[in-house]
Amino acid sequence: MSTTKIDTATLGSTGPRIGIQGLGCMGMSFAYGPTDADEARATLERALELGVTFYDTADMYGSGENETFLSPFVRAHRDEITIATKFGIVLDPDDPAARGVRNDRPYIRESVEGSLRRLGVDVIDLYYMHRRDPQVPIEDTVGAMAELVAEGKVRQLGLSEVTGAELRAAHAVHPIAAVQSEWSLFSRDVERTAVPAAGELGVAFVPYSPLGRGFLTGSFANAATDLTADDFRRGQPRFTGENAAANAALLEPIRRIAAAHDATPGQIALAWVHAQASARGLTVIPIPGTRRRTRVEENTAATRVALTAAELAELDTIAGRVTGDRYADMSFTSAGRE
Repeated sequence: MSTTKIDTATLGSTGPRIGIQGLGCMGMSFAYGPTDADEARATLERALELGVTFYDTADMYGSGENETFLSPFVRAHRDEITIATKFGIVLDPDDPAARGVRNDRPYIRESVEGSLRRLGVDVIDLYYMHRRDPQVPIEDTVGAMAELVAEGKVRQLGLSEVTGAELRAAHAVHPIAAVQSEWSLFSRDVERTAVPAAGELGVAFVPYSPLGRGFLTGSFANAATDLTADDFRRGQPRFTGENAAANAALLEPIRRIAAAHDATPGQIALAWVHAQASARGLTVIPIPGTRRRTRVEENTAATRVALTAAELAELDTIAGRVTGDRYADMSFTSAGRE
């Protein structure tokens, strides 16, 4: 069993030092169908053994259930890990598919207290605005978040799915440590403005779904036929019907490059994301999600896969051929506002 720990990087301009790969915890209790809770807990511990010290959750994952699930692990390893959570997506208890967004000061203050309570901590290391409400000036939202830093309830601030202009406006109010957005071989819209702005401002970039929600690993080929009815990927356009078939064909070069490295397709997809740090001059800390120890071992090993310039160039051509949006409603994303 490998005990090799991953390298570290600085989160934002002031720290802390964290593993260069984090762990997305959403699927341990939300969105991806049934979960083995014992295996998920073991996965958290195994990740830490391998140098993963950055753990990501949100208040809307299972309506707080994910934060509650993580609480014993977070409290047991409080001085060893960095915990990130988010506010901003509002669920409708009468319609699980419905989503709203709130960025106003009263809601932020209510949300942070709930997250602190469920996580069982006195301070949240990184607190994200999960989605942007265009009706609320981002300066007002970040101003309210900055109050939480001054009060000692939050250490650093983050934003999710923002444009480059929104990031600059927010950073002018209070330093932003990290931007989290989808970024992978299949999803590269963030490169238009968000990634350049993060590099200029010294903001870390945290790619979520760097494995294309599992599609890049080959773990499923068509969400409608391969996934359980309660898996939210069944509602994402690129994973069903003709889109799924067309996109599955794009995996061939990933598999070929993986074979050349004695690696898995998922490791090649992650190695490409990690390579963006040096290619674009910014800190990149992907947070692949998993609830199995074998996967976290595979994912962390990807940090040691070095792709050649020719391989990177070939992989760069994939995103332009992907069919189907990453969400059915793109208005909640930065791409939907650019």
